[in-house]
Amino acid sequence: MPSRLNPYISFAGDARQAMEFYKSVMGGNLRLNTYGDFGSESPPGYDDKVMHSMLETASGFTLMGADNPPGMEHEPGNNIAVSLSGDDADELRGYWDKLSDGGTVSVPLEEQMWGDVFGMCTDRFGITWMVNISEQA
Repeated sequence: MPSRLNPYISFAGDARQAMEFYKSVMGGNLRLNTYGDFGSESPPGYDDKVMHSMLETASGFTLMGADNPPGMEHEPGNNIAVSLSGDDADELRGYWDKLSDGGTVSVPLEEQMWGDVFGMCTDRFGITWMVNISEQA
């Protein structure tokens, strides 16, 4: 899978409704994963909350979103990040190294419970970036 860049929106508990709305607007294929899909690793009260969703449209649009995890405050107007994802680990680690240099790392780039390598940082200009390196099959 080639690397892609797209917006990633954080929601305060209504990610499912929002992403279904965006699907009704733009069409396409919507995939949702809840915290509960990962079983015992789900935070209390989060079984039905969206951990990750992705809408891909026939026009080539990709929109991702999720409900904020426990402990992360929802800040309307500041609830969007830029996502870099794909399976080219060297390319994506190179982006991560440069984006996080001089910035703040909130989630270190490391293997996560869903099996991919993921990290989140805010660059030196205040932009939040999410980097996800997919596990190759």
